[in-house]
Amino acid sequence: METLDFIFDFGSPNAYLVHKVLPEFKLVNRIKINYIPCLLGGIFKQTNNRSPMEAFANILGKSDYENLELKRFIEKHKINNYKPNPFFPVNTLILMRGAIVAHREDWLDNYIEAGFHHMWEDPKDMGDQEVYKNAMLSSGFNISDLLTKIQANEVKEQLITNTKRAVEKGVFGVPTFFLGNQMFFGKERLMQIEAILSD
Repeated sequence: METLDFIFDFGSPNAYLVHKVLPEFKLVNRIKINYIPCLLGGIFKQTNNRSPMEAFANILGKSDYENLELKRFIEKHKINNYKPNPFFPVNTLILMRGAIVAHREDWLDNYIEAGFHHMWEDPKDMGDQEVYKNAMLSSGFNISDLLTKIQANEVKEQLITNTKRAVEKGVFGVPTFFLGNQMFFGKERLMQIEAILSD
């Protein structure tokens, strides 16, 4: 079975939308999905990139078209729970370090569901530690244990390493996918990946 690497950060609405369609995508295409937590802010800094909100701010019609594409994707895949986060852009450092802890301890799937829920279904300022604490507690996590572990140097270093490796492979934003050595950027590229897998 082939593996599709998914470079993600909870701060990206497009990463959330991709996450919502991956379960069916995985079944239809008989492929394993490997979620790789990276820090989008770190990717932007290392690649001299900016968020679409900043990059397209002065381009007439560009942001409107991006919103149209978002709406089309949501309607096509019948994603009913998406809500824009009023605190966007959110500092996701705490969230992503938590994802490293969850990955190391083999409960990343549950953490991902909670993280995306609190960012894009019941949106909050998840960059605020107190908000993060209450949100993850409500999702059933041992928050005191989690808050201790996200401060560990090895957790911090792993997130830095994941982000650096992604950039070294050519990643400049999220969501990005790797099928073998082939890179694909953006939620719309899932169709290209599907075409390759069906060959």
